[in-house]
Amino acid sequence: MLLSLDKLFFLVIILIFTGCNSKYSYTNKSYHSSSYGAKQNKKVIPNNRTNIGNNTSKIRDSKAMHRATMRPYVVFNKKYYPTLAHIGDNLNGIASWYGPNFHAKKTSNGEIYNMYAMTAAHKTLPMNTVVEVENLVNGKKIIVRINDRGPFVAGRIIDLSNKAAHQIDMVKTGTVKVRLTVLGFNGKIAKSSDEKQQTASVGNYYIQVGVFGKSDGAKTTKRKFEMILDENKYKVILKKSKLDKNEITRVWISGFRSEDEARDFKENNELPQAMVIAQ
Repeated sequence: MLLSLDKLFFLVIILIFTGCNSKYSYTNKSYHSSSYGAKQNKKVIPNNRTNIGNNTSKIRDSKAMHRATMRPYVVFNKKYYPTLAHIGDNLNGIASWYGPNFHAKKTSNGEIYNMYAMTAAHKTLPMNTVVEVENLVNGKKIIVRINDRGPFVAGRIIDLSNKAAHQIDMVKTGTVKVRLTVLGFNGKIAKSSDEKQQTASVGNYYIQVGVFGKSDGAKTTKRKFEMILDENKYKVILKKSKLDKNEITRVWISGFRSEDEARDFKENNELPQAMVIAQ
């Protein structure tokens, strides 16, 4: 557990909590079958169909969709945490592909899966992330957009559409070693220097752990949480505001990728009076 019981007890004593004590759990039910990704489909589909449904005007790309698809989800009794990404991020692993069994069915972001479009499934990248996929056996490269979740097989990092698999010559083998490189978000490749500094925008989530009328108390609490949190993952920030004409200082923990992750953190660390904030 992240917070030891003695430290937690001490912190609870000094904090003035704002009440919010709801429990929350989430299981994603958008996957098409219990056998998804369990067996690689090696059936070869002719690569001569029209690339329908690949117009960027048809991409589902709203804040509501991103918030929904960035929630933790459970498949085969394993919990997955969708995560933010940065331009240039790399990941090596095994690619597979999926086609006929899922063609014309809904993807995890609500689109209709089209196996003749340049799309792919990934377990944790934000929806509409654009990635380059390099076949490490023959050097061929393609660019695809993430619009689904999967593959849920150990060692596999991406499930390509039938068309994408054809273009890097991996349909007959079924799987191949690949390198993924993040190129952009919202269905677009980052080109300008500003765009290349972006991360996927999915909203910000915080946990409020204290409200103080005096800044000294807030600063003390901030330091104590900083001592016990992973500084590479979470930050403790102070937010000043007015309450009945009096200045107050709120202590927030930031770094959560979704509301569900924040609620899991609150429950796992026994902070029942803390408040989850979405902005």
